[in-house]
Amino acid sequence: MKGCLLLPLLLLGTVSALYLEDALHLGDAETQADLSQDLEGSGGQEGELALSGEVLESEGEEAENAHDDEGDSDPDDLDEDVHCPKEEETVQLPGSPECKSCRYMMVRTPKRFKKAQRVCRKCYRGNLASIHNVKFNCYIQRLATGINQAQVWIGGFIRGWCLWRKYRWTDGSSWNFTYWALWQPKFGRGRCVALSTRGGRWRRAPCKRRLPFICSY
Repeated sequence: MKGCLLLPLLLLGTVSALYLEDALHLGDAETQADLSQDLEGSGGQEGELALSGEVLESEGEEAENAHDDEGDSDPDDLDEDVHCPKEEETVQLPGSPECKSCRYMMVRTPKRFKKAQRVCRKCYRGNLASIHNVKFNCYIQRLATGINQAQVWIGGFIRGWCLWRKYRWTDGSSWNFTYWALWQPKFGRGRCVALSTRGGRWRRAPCKRRLPFICSY
């Protein structure tokens, strides 16, 4: 009788052990699945962080590219050879009412900002034109409309960066007047100043852009 009772008990213990082992394996599988999901989730976060890093890196590259602009270096650097414009490439302008002895030369041939300043210095012993009041600004704008170009270089440029950024004229005169277009110069691009021939407003422009220009001498 005892043997008959013992056999069912042994069978019951074996079944319980097998069930417990399966449950443990099932728990391990679920745990591993959870860990896999966590790892995948963390991988997604790492991807987002990597993407953010790429964005920051690209922004840094844009900042480095901005440093390549010519306006930050000395526009009076005359190391390169300069060929003076031919007469048919220029228009001589009369003196302004404020300075009748002054002379201005409109050069139609587009050049980069630094090259334009070199031409003014070497060929006319002057500088890119500086502007100090609205009356003279309108005078220059009216004279520039005849060249059928949207913009011309004047002598303004930026020196320094961020909080140390300063606007300067190539002739060294005081920066005591501005005539910026809407949203300029804060949202402008470039480190040199161009005058619009349609309205006379100023805009920042990349110094490597080729534009006609006005020399004052």
